[in-house]
Amino acid sequence: MYTVMNRIEVTEGMAEGFEKGFSASMNATLPGVPGLLRSTLLRPAKPGQPYVSVMEFTDEDAFRAWMGSESFRAAHKGAAENPTTGASVVETFDTVTEIAG
Repeated sequence: MYTVMNRIEVTEGMAEGFEKGFSASMNATLPGVPGLLRSTLLRPAKPGQPYVSVMEFTDEDAFRAWMGSESFRAAHKGAAENPTTGASVVETFDTVTEIAG
């Protein structure tokens, strides 16, 4: 499994709008993406922490294919002009061990 984490700083007072917009974008653009196993938006538990978007793909090739897709372009359309977000840091990981309960 290939996991992509995007840590997103959200402007103070803009969390509700960010959550609604990000969730709507996920629901509109991600269903049916080949190789996408799961996509989750995590709200910070403490002030000053970033939101985290977690996407799990079957492998890196599936992630790279999504990055070149219409789904990716639609999901990120207008992101640069979004007043709710600040810095964003993307990290990628290969699964070493997984336990599901």
